[in-house]
Amino acid sequence: MLDRRSQILLKTLVERYIAEGEPVGSRSLSRYSGLDLSPATIRNIMADLEELGFIASPHTSAGRIPTPRGYRLFVDALLTTKPLDRVEISRLESNLNPDHPQRLIRSASQLLSQLSHFAGVVVAARRSNPAFRHIEFLALSEKRVLLILVTQEGDVQNRILFTEKTYTPSELTEAANFLNQNYAGLTLEEIRSRLRDELTQLRENMSSLMTAAIEASDKALIESADHYAVSGEMNLLDSHELSSNMSRLRELLELFERKTLLIQIMDSSTRAQGVQIFIGEESGVATLDECSVVTAPYEIDGRVVGTVGVIGPTRMAYDRIIPIVDITAKLLSSALSQH
Repeated sequence: MLDRRSQILLKTLVERYIAEGEPVGSRSLSRYSGLDLSPATIRNIMADLEELGFIASPHTSAGRIPTPRGYRLFVDALLTTKPLDRVEISRLESNLNPDHPQRLIRSASQLLSQLSHFAGVVVAARRSNPAFRHIEFLALSEKRVLLILVTQEGDVQNRILFTEKTYTPSELTEAANFLNQNYAGLTLEEIRSRLRDELTQLRENMSSLMTAAIEASDKALIESADHYAVSGEMNLLDSHELSSNMSRLRELLELFERKTLLIQIMDSSTRAQGVQIFIGEESGVATLDECSVVTAPYEIDGRVVGTVGVIGPTRMAYDRIIPIVDITAKLLSSALSQH
């Protein structure tokens, strides 16, 4: 759609505006674009880009700024991303520790926020029929058993079971082994259906423990199914583009509190591969019209289970944010799959 000169000038304009936060004039474009063009030629090209809707002229300045359409073309066709340096990758790897799966979701959101200086969000995909990955039983005292449940998303849930009898450690191990060997990866409905037939084959004193475990697991999995972590919302106060409109900023912070709309946006990313970028109104949420949302799905053993993302102003360093989101998703996938 655009010739080479127009593409280079648009790319230069977007990069300068992201770096400096001020409308970009023809003199700056001449200096940074590397093109040998007269000021008049640059102004003519800028007028054409403005007419096409890629840039706009703020009424207080002679310079131009990118529009959401301009950012979209920049991201899709003109952007060159910058790889993260080794120190940042090592920081991600050390903090996304597979030995602590219950902390991984929160840690990932905090790291996204710290590296991007915007808001970091991690959402575990909602599951209508949640499944478990691993179960353990631990005797606490007479007729009290600790159920340790690892979800398919790598989250760890603990529940105390009050049983009708006292179980020996070997009986608890036997029960856990039976569930793990026969039912790991199945939904609770599938397990219930099979248990109706198979519990009759077990000793009667184990049936009550199994039934209590399944009921407790059901509650634990439902509670963990909408696991959501957000960090660094207050970083958005540092963005002049967002903080200059306090009513819009208040709406944005309320969006993080309500979560529902934000989870819907993040959920939509689980159906796509790789990094997804929603610029301005592309998110479908009016509150985010002046923001961009950069997301990527994460997996366990090749199965998508959730989404990581960064939310910030449209004037963000996409060349840096995209690799941050991409690598965080991959490292989170690796950590969860190792557990």
